[in-house]
Amino acid sequence: MARGTGKQTLLSCAAMRTRLIVSSLLFVACNAGEGGDEETTIGTATATATATVPMTTEPGTTGVVEPTSEPGTSSTGLALTTSVGTTGPGGTEDSGGFDDSTGMVDPPDPPAVHYVGRYDDSDPAHVRLGWSGVGAVFRFNGTDAGVRLDDNGKYFTVVVDGQVQANLATSPGEQTYPLAVGLPAGDHTVEFYRRTEGSFGPTTILGVELNGGELLAPPPVQRRIEIVGDSITCGYGNEGVSPCSFSAETEDHYLTYGALAARTLGAELSTVAWSGKGLVNNYDMDVFEPLPQLYDRVVATDPAAWGFAWQPDVVVINLGTNDFSTGGDPSEEVFVSAYVAFLGHLRDVYPDAFILPVAPTLFGDEAIMVAGYLQSAVDQRHAMGDLDVAFADVNVQWNGSGCDGHPNLEAHAGMAARLVQELQAHLGW
Repeated sequence: MARGTGKQTLLSCAAMRTRLIVSSLLFVACNAGEGGDEETTIGTATATATATVPMTTEPGTTGVVEPTSEPGTSSTGLALTTSVGTTGPGGTEDSGGFDDSTGMVDPPDPPAVHYVGRYDDSDPAHVRLGWSGVGAVFRFNGTDAGVRLDDNGKYFTVVVDGQVQANLATSPGEQTYPLAVGLPAGDHTVEFYRRTEGSFGPTTILGVELNGGELLAPPPVQRRIEIVGDSITCGYGNEGVSPCSFSAETEDHYLTYGALAARTLGAELSTVAWSGKGLVNNYDMDVFEPLPQLYDRVVATDPAAWGFAWQPDVVVINLGTNDFSTGGDPSEEVFVSAYVAFLGHLRDVYPDAFILPVAPTLFGDEAIMVAGYLQSAVDQRHAMGDLDVAFADVNVQWNGSGCDGHPNLEAHAGMAARLVQELQAHLGW
């Protein structure tokens, strides 16, 4: 099945209504048993619309969620039931209502899990994700919810009803991780986002597990942002305090400038970023697979291609820091021509998106020089008739740094505020 297309509607057999167990096989069996003949596919979707989410504690101090001792049980020992359904490309736009074009009332959106960022659902038994910030959002009626993963060594931010919870850390093999336990009976929204970047390998989601509750329609999606970048966009070392070296524990995509800006604007976010990558040259003059050569991938470490069914309103590009980080910098001709080519590719796959190249994090005369290169690339696109491209500088002055000379949380927050201003100015948000 092609990646990046399709939608699965979740239904249940009458005999299953008190115990929701939705998988692709069960869906087919139920549909056949109840006389349904609707075509069934495992769907794709990316990102979720979220408002600004307040932090309830200091980052990194909430502890770590551990897997349950027995697969299929919550931390309270209660049996959980599993759902692996997905929404369609881009998620749901609304939960039903009057359609002016047809004069009819639209049916409400079906229960589903809304996957965040690029993901591969070509195998109906699971969903694979592998870029920064990927994850899932779902709503349910009940008291307990978990997720079953096959993963190792990754960290996730968990948000329940708008409140950030303890970080989730994955361990080897198939494990069930509690996400929400002992909630008041009623409707709840659970979000979990991968903090760890794609170079650490993919995450496999085997199902969302509910304790006797029901999966509901996911939240609507209104705005979409994609950000393309390097370690700064990943959140490399942003939770560390210099001097320190990189570790997965100190990388938090949820608190990057891109994620903060997206939540402030009520937009979903898909991030395509890899530490050390550049537009032409990677860090330390390495030229193996710079970011544009990896850009089309659905999973960072897998050459399989993304389908681009999900279409953003705006694409932000933050590349160039690694190109000019060490000796052997690319010439203006080489860098600008490569940038123009990448802008052309983005326009091919996203014909209606606004594209915003931003100044990479450099200093002094070099920062001024490279900003000129980016403006030149934008000018060339304008000359080709593509006017939905602009250049911006969202960098801020740092007060200290994170690990290995990267921006800390304060710098990311400042960059987020600048990015919000730029997006509001260009998009009217």
